[in-house]
Amino acid sequence: MAAPGTPPPSAPETAGADSGGGSGEHRQLPELIRLKRNGGHLSEADIRNFVHALMDGRAQDTQIGAMLMAIRLQGMDLEETSVLTQALAESGQQLEWPKAWHQQLVDKHSTGGVGDKVSLVLAPALAACGCKVPMISGRSLGHTGGTLDKLESIPGFSVTQSPEQMLQILEEVGCCIVGQSEKLVPADGILYAARDVTATVDSVPLITASILSKKAVEGLSTLVVDVKFGGAAVFPDQEKARELAKMLVRVGMGLGLQVAAALTAMDNPLGRSVGHTLEVEEALLCLDGAGPPDLRDLVIRLGGAILWLSGQAETQDQGAARVAAALDDGSALHRFQLMLSAQGVDPGLARALCSGSPTQRRQLLPHARKQEELLAPADGIVECVRALPLACVLHELGAGRSRAGQPIRPGVGAELLVDVGQWLSRGTPWLRVHLDGPALSSQQRRTLLGALVLSDRAPFKAPSPFAELVLPPTTPQP
Repeated sequence: MAAPGTPPPSAPETAGADSGGGSGEHRQLPELIRLKRNGGHLSEADIRNFVHALMDGRAQDTQIGAMLMAIRLQGMDLEETSVLTQALAESGQQLEWPKAWHQQLVDKHSTGGVGDKVSLVLAPALAACGCKVPMISGRSLGHTGGTLDKLESIPGFSVTQSPEQMLQILEEVGCCIVGQSEKLVPADGILYAARDVTATVDSVPLITASILSKKAVEGLSTLVVDVKFGGAAVFPDQEKARELAKMLVRVGMGLGLQVAAALTAMDNPLGRSVGHTLEVEEALLCLDGAGPPDLRDLVIRLGGAILWLSGQAETQDQGAARVAAALDDGSALHRFQLMLSAQGVDPGLARALCSGSPTQRRQLLPHARKQEELLAPADGIVECVRALPLACVLHELGAGRSRAGQPIRPGVGAELLVDVGQWLSRGTPWLRVHLDGPALSSQQRRTLLGALVLSDRAPFKAPSPFAELVLPPTTPQP
């Protein structure tokens, strides 16, 4: 059952002393913005006042954007970030589950990447391993795709589920993937949409508060966050990504949540497909026990870490073996089918998607009106396919958003026809673009060709994107 959450307590009449100075009645929003803009420390009362203003409509869009930019430029310390996280979490209902589930309640979250369809595979795989996965996910943000948008490309799929419906789905299926609603972390929903259109996506405290506020209401035992780094990640530098990872772990501990963070590379797209319906198709391939090796590797490693940290496997390797088995024996695919039906997809369509061939699946999902292939300009080894320029072109073609609430074109996307490390001959197709509008412009073609990096070294096996796992200080290293 879900119980209505307690709204954030009213801010006290006095804001207290801080580096910005001043006390008395709680500050007005322009004063809060000015304080943070000038590098001051926001008190708990200040932060809760700001979140109240989001919820009761006092905060204008311009003020929300200004505060986000002030936080982006000046940062927040651990205390401020923890308070913001808690206040966002308390802005809606708190989810409650049977006490017997506690150790089984787990989740995974990604900071966003290109071609990142891991959640679509991992949630049902974990459910097949006996977990309960109440995943509250997000939409497309910046150049990255959103899990909810991908699932909504499946006709009938509803990401809006009440807490009572989530409970029923978890009982029957073991996993659900839902969006933020007016009941679940609504204040973060406001900030999440605003960050996408105010160039404030890449802020450690804002990312931390957004991720962990959603997870705090889920009543989890364990959370693993996939923190991307590289050319197409929020943070290109691995050290900056590690800073976020450590902040997530520390704030999570303060919330009573066991959080670990995996650092994974995002220079190349994950898998071979980018774009909403194309990524659903590739997720189904992985659930078939096939699909691109980098996607399967990441699903298995993240799942293994979750099972180990939650005490459901003795080692990471044992946990990874269980996730791999769920992919190979069809049990994860079956859970995915059940989740689709439980969240609004016609049972016949869900069955056809999960049992059909790749060609049959494509006919069942929205697809773009035409395709264009790009040819290799020279011979060479595929050193890299830069994910960022590819994602930016697809964004222009309608696969992403330029403003909050803007509709997307689910069939727009691209298929990589080559693997990193392989030999490519001049004139060979290396990319197939799916588009709805006019043909690719000459500039778009130049941008896409610039994404292909060739070298003259020997063929090689592409490394795993998984780099390291940042653990809570009290957790023994595996």
